[in-house]
Amino acid sequence: MDPDYTLFATIVATGSLSAAGRTLGMSPAMVSKRLARLEQRLGTRLVHRTTRRLSLTGAGVGFHTDVVAILAAIEAAESAVTGRQDVVRGQLRVSAPTAFGRLYVAPHLKGFLDRYPLVDLRLDLSDGVSDLLAERIDLAIRIAPTIGAGLSAHRLASSRRVLCAAPAYLAEAGTPVDIAALAGHRLLAADGQMPWRLHGPRGAVIVDHASHIGTNSSEVVRELALAGVGIALRSLWEVGRDIAAGRLARVVPDHEGSADVGIYAVHPDTPHVPRTVAALVDHLTDLYRTPPWDA
Repeated sequence: MDPDYTLFATIVATGSLSAAGRTLGMSPAMVSKRLARLEQRLGTRLVHRTTRRLSLTGAGVGFHTDVVAILAAIEAAESAVTGRQDVVRGQLRVSAPTAFGRLYVAPHLKGFLDRYPLVDLRLDLSDGVSDLLAERIDLAIRIAPTIGAGLSAHRLASSRRVLCAAPAYLAEAGTPVDIAALAGHRLLAADGQMPWRLHGPRGAVIVDHASHIGTNSSEVVRELALAGVGIALRSLWEVGRDIAAGRLARVVPDHEGSADVGIYAVHPDTPHVPRTVAALVDHLTDLYRTPPWDA
């Protein structure tokens, strides 16, 4: 295996020449020299270098995908020869939506790390859609109807979404009797979450209405609903406990969000999936086999 391939993968994983140097025990100048040598040999630039950050070129993105697959294949081959097939080790960077990651990922990482203590795990929470390669993310949790090309997607569970509001809001504004009545109410949604695509007894229906309060945070929408500001369309994993406790009430309960929205674990589509990624996918699959929020 060309050691410059390992160097390149480490640069991408750590995000800088200096960090890669610390990981590999060499100076940033030597890392830069070897990267330049690799680029010269390949006849193309792999990395854009700026004073603030590194970013991959188009050629660098493709080359990185291939290099990671090669390194994973070599690790698997060595483990098979040495009898260490069950050893899971290495860095693992995970991204998840803020609320879901806080409620249903972070509390369950201890069991994963107890089983795989040699994994160096980082969890980042964001409601934005991460570019896995550009942001050096190994595995991401996505809640969406579909997953784009270039990614392997493992459906972990469905994400039922229901209309809900605080009893105080309904006492003040009245309870809508059907979907058409929503037009006379204050509706709440984060940026990009309107229009609502609902399904009911007569099929699909779309509700398109400006949010009463603008926000980029799904968690803020939940808090606004709890405070009695208006009606929201929220996932059961987010508001199921509030509905059970009476803090929120279902509204127009014969309609729910589109059933095709799922909760997925996604990672770059490569021939050889890193063992750390495969182990976490298995852990999450077992965890959500019977979704705790459906209870």
